[in-house]
Amino acid sequence: MASTRDWFETVEEAQHRAKKRLPRSVYLALVAGTEKGLTAQDNVAAFDEILWRPHVADLPAKRETTTTVMGQEMSMPVLISPTGVQAVHPDGEVAVARAAAAEDVAMGLSSFASKPVEEVGAATDKLFFQMYWVGSRETILARAERARAAGAKGLIMTLDWSFASRRDWGSPPIPEKIDVKNALKFAPEVITKPGWLATYLRSGSIPELSVPNLALEGQQPPNFFGAYGEWMGTALPRWEDVAWLREQWGGPFMLKGITRVDDARRAVDAGVTAISVSTHGGNNLDSTPGAVRSLPPIVDAVGDQIEVLMDGGVRRGGDVVKAMALGAKAVMIGRAYLWGMAANGERGVQNVLSIIRQGIDEALLGLGRSSVHELTRDDVILPPHFTRD
Repeated sequence: MASTRDWFETVEEAQHRAKKRLPRSVYLALVAGTEKGLTAQDNVAAFDEILWRPHVADLPAKRETTTTVMGQEMSMPVLISPTGVQAVHPDGEVAVARAAAAEDVAMGLSSFASKPVEEVGAATDKLFFQMYWVGSRETILARAERARAAGAKGLIMTLDWSFASRRDWGSPPIPEKIDVKNALKFAPEVITKPGWLATYLRSGSIPELSVPNLALEGQQPPNFFGAYGEWMGTALPRWEDVAWLREQWGGPFMLKGITRVDDARRAVDAGVTAISVSTHGGNNLDSTPGAVRSLPPIVDAVGDQIEVLMDGGVRRGGDVVKAMALGAKAVMIGRAYLWGMAANGERGVQNVLSIIRQGIDEALLGLGRSSVHELTRDDVILPPHFTRD
């Protein structure tokens, strides 16, 4: 299908359209990484080093992409990764949830999201709620129970975000709120993006900088900086905290942010259902290797005990297949779907998922595999010293 005004053929094109449509500050916030951005860049570059070993005959006429992650059946091994404070489209995470439901994939919703978990839960029945270790145990558990009541089927605990003050490489400061002063400050870049501005004006809203999912009943949602301050003021989590929250939740539980074999083993000991090998999109300790480099040794160590996912740098269906050939159960995507939403709202997110689905199918065909579950390391070629353990 050729590109049109309302359809694009590649994730790269979605990124180009997002850059063209979004105010500079909003776009840069999407692509930012910590410090020099070395990890953010390596997340993508590492996939380019993985080469195929294709077949040319006896190829399967049909290819199967369905799988199950944390008890949820999905049409392909791709999940929406939780991302916080979205200012790319007024429908935010609700639009993402609708697109995910239409493509039959699960969605991770950030506790720092711009839309309440109740609204997002009403738009999809395959919802995982993501949490940071913010506040007291009592407060954390209350937030988890709120998510359960809204339909969350699983919990994602994220431990891979750095607190470095330099974390937003290339990104301008985020305003505390949209008031007259900040509206005037950002007006020069907003006025040059009439399409983005018109979308918000038609919706009758402004970019939402509050964090509704951190508020409990009767509380006013904090703004991003208030939430960040509570996070910074909370004692850092310990492995016993991970085990406690997993036990209290009592259902499917993913730990996100693993890059080391010893941490993967500790996650198993804590009783988690799944882990995601992740660098938080390059927003953790810079110079951490791209996530897919850390994947094979972790799969070798714990892949027969828990589900191992990965996220970071996935831009096409072929990347999904490469990760699965290295042992991942599925992948999570972040920037890719945000670019799609920036380009064309809910339909743009669905567009990105459709592109990735097609890429998975094409890679399976070339490799001569009839199912994503048949993939092995024999399907790819890794350069010397590719993995990091």
